[in-house]
Amino acid sequence: MAEETKFLTYKGFPLVRNGNTIYYGNMSDEMVANINIQHASEQNGLMVADRLMVVLMRTAKDIDPQDMVVKTSNRGSLFEALDVANIWLSRAE
Repeated sequence: MAEETKFLTYKGFPLVRNGNTIYYGNMSDEMVANINIQHASEQNGLMVADRLMVVLMRTAKDIDPQDMVVKTSNRGSLFEALDVANIWLSRAE
């Protein structure tokens, strides 16, 4: 029997981080958000992302990679990036 993997979620969508890339959304859905941390600075002893690129992309395997990107946006905090990604994914459902 396969074990079900539990992911951290934000507003009902799973979050998975791999290095400086955060995937937000279900990979089985039509769209997923890719959040790329482009710069981080130290604040009170912690590294805090202060420049992020949000990309809404299609997950279908049979489309051209150039057609995968639907929208992009640059944000100044992780909260802003997740907020934009959540709005995009909610509208795509």
